[in-house]
Amino acid sequence: MVGTKTLVAMGAVLIVAATALVYAISLAGDQPPRDGDMIGFDMSGGGPAPSIPFHGANGAPVSLDDFAGQVVLVNFWATWCAPCVHEMPSLDRLQQDLGGDDFQVVAISVDQGGEDQVRRFFQSQGLSDLEVYTDPSGRVAAAFGTPGLPTTVVIGRDGSWLGTLVGPADWSGPDARALLRHFLDRPV
Repeated sequence: MVGTKTLVAMGAVLIVAATALVYAISLAGDQPPRDGDMIGFDMSGGGPAPSIPFHGANGAPVSLDDFAGQVVLVNFWATWCAPCVHEMPSLDRLQQDLGGDDFQVVAISVDQGGEDQVRRFFQSQGLSDLEVYTDPSGRVAAAFGTPGLPTTVVIGRDGSWLGTLVGPADWSGPDARALLRHFLDRPV
């Protein structure tokens, strides 16, 4: 026979467990799906994205502040980086399919050859939807603590650093689209 104290203790344990479960479910509700290539997407970036200038077309200064109000996928890459070269077509397709007022792919090359080198590479690979962005100094990548190439960060509409993926991915595939759709569907 179970005593009153035991029943009270069991009830308290059940209440604590149910509360913990409800809390965990509420936290999971704001987590993006991270499947396939996106399983390594790390959401510990946090805080505002660094606002360090880099180069756009014809060497014009650009910063991530110029993309305020959009979800931005920032990819750090180089023409000499084989995994980067492999993922560039998927970034180009992603920009073609989702690029617009709500979303932009900003692929920042850290090549020392600058804009001309990147333009030649884009042309040789048939990449037509990505804009040319360069940062030969590597200052922007360093500000994000980029451990290697390729590294991709996602920036929210409010300029917050939402997360990072180190390594190549199929950015035009369903797993990446589901992750990005999570951030695009958030209320402004």
